[in-house]
Amino acid sequence: MNTLTIIAAISIFTAGITMGIGSIGSALGEGRALSQALIALAQQPDEANTITRTLFVGMALIESTSIYCLVISLILIFANPFWGYFLSHSGG
Repeated sequence: MNTLTIIAAISIFTAGITMGIGSIGSALGEGRALSQALIALAQQPDEANTITRTLFVGMALIESTSIYCLVISLILIFANPFWGYFLSHSGG
């Protein structure tokens, strides 16, 4: 196993870990935000518009974290900045 293969394997493994942690964290965060918003709506139905608006903004921020993890994973797999460096130094 040469160095390029190791770098490719580490990149793919890191991309998988990034997506795993990013998706699990976002899913747990969205679930908790939704459950707390439903509890707040049940306790204060008059504030439904404010709670719903805040919930949507919060969920958008949480979802952006997951999208950020997806972008990082895609960069690691398809546009790894270290890949060109190692290719030029390994003679490939």
